[in-house]
Amino acid sequence: MAPISKETDFLVIGGGSGGLGAARAASGRYGARAMIIEGKRLGGTCVNVGCVPKKVTFNAAAIAETIHHSKAYGFNVQETAPFDWATFKAKRDAYVKRLNGIYERNLANDKVEYVHGWAKLISPNQVEVTLEDGSKTVVSAKKILIAVGGYPSPPPAIPGAEYGTNSDGFFDIDKLPKKVALVGAGYIAVEFAGMFNALGVETHLFIRHDHFLRAFDPMIQEGVTKEYERLGVKLHKRSALTRVDKDATTGQLTIHYKEGDGEGVIGDVDHLIWAIGRKPATQGLGLEAAGVKTDEKGYIVVDEYQNTSVENIYALGDVTGRVELTPVAIAAGRKLAARLYGPEQFRTAKLDYENVPSVVFAHPEVGAIGLTEPQAIEKYGKENVKVYKSNFIAMYYAMMEPEQKAPTSYKLVCVGPEERVVGLHIMGLGSAEILQGFGVAIKMGATKADFDNCVAIHPTSAEELVTMR
Repeated sequence: MAPISKETDFLVIGGGSGGLGAARAASGRYGARAMIIEGKRLGGTCVNVGCVPKKVTFNAAAIAETIHHSKAYGFNVQETAPFDWATFKAKRDAYVKRLNGIYERNLANDKVEYVHGWAKLISPNQVEVTLEDGSKTVVSAKKILIAVGGYPSPPPAIPGAEYGTNSDGFFDIDKLPKKVALVGAGYIAVEFAGMFNALGVETHLFIRHDHFLRAFDPMIQEGVTKEYERLGVKLHKRSALTRVDKDATTGQLTIHYKEGDGEGVIGDVDHLIWAIGRKPATQGLGLEAAGVKTDEKGYIVVDEYQNTSVENIYALGDVTGRVELTPVAIAAGRKLAARLYGPEQFRTAKLDYENVPSVVFAHPEVGAIGLTEPQAIEKYGKENVKVYKSNFIAMYYAMMEPEQKAPTSYKLVCVGPEERVVGLHIMGLGSAEILQGFGVAIKMGATKADFDNCVAIHPTSAEELVTMR
């Protein structure tokens, strides 16, 4: 290993999406001396135990569904063996490892000094770095960025909770299970449940309320919950686990739980996955020593320019708790680098956190941007809100039997006499790809008339968004 620099202009703690975006822009684009410190694998949660391997798994589940649907189109697909999870996992892991290498080469290309180690603030301008061999060194920096992300929330304090794994552990499962249980109502739990179910695994999902994805519009909450039940996911509403037992011989789990006013037991469970949220990874960072303030949940407090309470220390991404999405962290990192090191016209550069599109790779896919219908009514008043809806069966299912047909639901939330579109919510095939384009329109302030003036592409599902009446 080359000697570590003792001084740098821009020191980034965390080699995830936001940190990488900021460091590469600062050095490669604007010529600042930049250093990035990461103790785990480059790429952060998204690349290693998040978006990337998750989407690869979703693709496998989608192919399984397509094989199932193919008979309706006249195909006779003979499966000579069940889905080979082990081969799939090996290829998925290799793909992630290849991405790790690409990130490291990109840092080198942009002349960012990469240090594999753990960083701790010891003053507003100094970081103590612990290297792999246990040795320590101190690096001084004119400016410091904290972009360490988060980690899965620990399970509740019930007997046997430790027999389960968290959402990161999903990617360590080396054999396709026969029966799984997941706890959580957010996008991670919902996505994993959909994938397992599509791959033929008996899937139990425990949620605290009657619907999941509760941050989304009611149309999405109700529609996806109902669809999961139709697809065969064993949904346990208003439930909470009370005890988990593990068989010493087989390793299988027995789960005891409350559901509504009753109690239940599920045996022979191969894996229990806790997907009950995430927390900021601020422990051991030395924030107190540097004077960096956090809120009651442990998130670093920042303003609209990513400034913390310390003049030369900045933070972005999941560690700040604002719109915890990979592209948001990347965009915020690049904006910050432009403001700190770019030309004069970038001195006020900042990320606009309004109208950020997001998707859930559920079954079916979900996409949303802007306000939900209840949020719009609360902000603008019911009398100023007009909602357009469309519910239909996508043409893809035209050849199939009724029990195979999944619903598609779209909603536009408009406000004012000009009917500006302040919310768009879609559920159905291809929602992720559809939303990216319509997200641009919403960001530009499109009105219902703008949607109407766009000639429809036929036959597509997305044409419904420009033909609503």
